[in-house]
Amino acid sequence: METIKCNLCQGNTQLLYRGRHGEYFICQQCRGVSLAPKYFPTKQAEKARYETHNNDVKDVRYQKFVSPIVNRVLAECSPQDKGLDFGCGTGPVIRYLLTQKGYCLEQYDPFFWDDPEVLNHTYDYIVCCEVIEHFHQPYKEFSRLYSLLNSGGKLYCMTELFREEIKFENWSYQDDFTHVFFYHPETIKWIQKEYGFAHSEIQGRLIILEN
Repeated sequence: METIKCNLCQGNTQLLYRGRHGEYFICQQCRGVSLAPKYFPTKQAEKARYETHNNDVKDVRYQKFVSPIVNRVLAECSPQDKGLDFGCGTGPVIRYLLTQKGYCLEQYDPFFWDDPEVLNHTYDYIVCCEVIEHFHQPYKEFSRLYSLLNSGGKLYCMTELFREEIKFENWSYQDDFTHVFFYHPETIKWIQKEYGFAHSEIQGRLIILEN
């Protein structure tokens, strides 16, 4: 049976599910779930999909959706801290809400806000809302995010974690063809250890990694 190496940790995997978007493999080391790279969407297909998202920064429902990140930043960071909205998409709602409170955030997105200069600086906190499941090269991307954090900085991510009790074939989160890597709670522990984060926390969809 064909198998692949984990897209994050390069561990051995076994087939978890074969569906309309391709074959998904679960890692025996970090428990992450990888879509086989041969099924990755093209950049053009990705961008077209993202452009269909109705991300109006003034939409109350959208603001509520990102509130777990916004509320933690407001509680744990100060307006003097330097932030980055990484993968902000077409509607950088987190930046919009935080700047209204006097916070200062840069924004970066490889499709819609591709300013490489932003990545030449370091930050006290980084927010990644519904971003990390899109990483084609998660190891490389987490290396970059870690390098962009100042000492004591925090990385706030939102994604839906995979757990054993979830029936993958019925899981709506895998139904988006741009979602190519899924994280398990054990995957977050692996990332913490691999990159040397001092602390990790999971609160529902919210993941916090502290440098």
